[in-house]
Amino acid sequence: MLKPYATQPEQSRGRLHPEAVSTFRTPFQRDRDRIIHSSAFRRLKHKTQVFIEHEGDYYRTRLTHSIEVAQVARTLAGALGLNSDLAEAIALAHDLGHPPFGHTGEDALEALMAAFGGFDHNAQALRIVTALERHYADFDGLNLTWETLEGIAKHNGPVTDASGAPLKGEALPYALAECNAAFDLELAGYASAEAQVAAIADDIAYNHHDLHDGLRSGLFTEADLMELPITGPAFEEVDRLYPGLEPMRRRHEALRRVFGVMVEDVLLVAGTRLGPATLSSAQDIRDLRLKIIRFSDRLFRELKVIRQFLFTRMYRAPSVVAMRARVTEVVQDLFPLFMAQPELMPPEWRRDVAAATGDTALARIVADYVSGMTDRFALQEHARLVMGEGGRHAPPIEGGSGRR
Repeated sequence: MLKPYATQPEQSRGRLHPEAVSTFRTPFQRDRDRIIHSSAFRRLKHKTQVFIEHEGDYYRTRLTHSIEVAQVARTLAGALGLNSDLAEAIALAHDLGHPPFGHTGEDALEALMAAFGGFDHNAQALRIVTALERHYADFDGLNLTWETLEGIAKHNGPVTDASGAPLKGEALPYALAECNAAFDLELAGYASAEAQVAAIADDIAYNHHDLHDGLRSGLFTEADLMELPITGPAFEEVDRLYPGLEPMRRRHEALRRVFGVMVEDVLLVAGTRLGPATLSSAQDIRDLRLKIIRFSDRLFRELKVIRQFLFTRMYRAPSVVAMRARVTEVVQDLFPLFMAQPELMPPEWRRDVAAATGDTALARIVADYVSGMTDRFALQEHARLVMGEGGRHAPPIEGGSGRR
């Protein structure tokens, strides 16, 4: 049973291109299914989360991360009486716009695109679902509902002030501006509770799995985590309940408790905020103009300690920093190469190039192409096109590419 302030599927604001209503799926279930079946979603299998995709079978990729985020989002939404289908759709789509090599690749593309309207992975996700997926006869993109597009654009909060001025940067990323011009996403306001759930589910998932992947990589140990808030008490509880537990089971039991602490904290805060409020619609959530779905102040402070630990010991570990430099060079080499020789791109991209007028239009096509690459394809193309077939190839990848 949905709460009154949940997003009701029958009240959806619709799609940019009108379609007949499905007889067996809600609009948000259709959004979810289209995202799962998209080419961009499949490519997440071979895109970095923290470590380069081919470094190990157990490290997270963007695909496994997105699935984990969707699972957390469904759990939270269901417990709060929100629309689980919408929360899941936004969660599954939230990383579609990431380029190869994670945030390292994004930093490189952002610098390369500075003169051409910028690059932002959230905005690029919108560009993918509104333009770059080209499978349907009647429209480009996936023709998602307004509510899902709003969630992709604003799951982290408002993007502009009331006057339309961007809250970050000097201008809106062009991909976001173009989408908003076609289908006003009300960028100055907060998004639905379901979008906020997707955002906090992202935080929960990466806080949990970055600890797990960091331990597996050997960049830090369980003993290090015993000194931190949240993780330390979790390990202590496991040791008390299961003395002498085998190390891998001990690790799993402790980190699942860390996961539970975060989920329960969010549910408690949301329940406290939503309980006394008189909210009769999803719009009432937006009109509150504050974030309803969040961590408590205490837990947020403790998570900041953990994030600082991860920043120092994992994201800026020497091996990771070395890898960041290496993959940055890959993006920095490929982008100007395709700008100078767009005929090197596949035929379907050359058609767009032929219609482009000016360097900005060309740069945006090149950014679309490069950002859509998987880690392994970017490395293969760099070895083939930059290092030269039959000649000296790029050195093997041995490190990891970290988050900010």
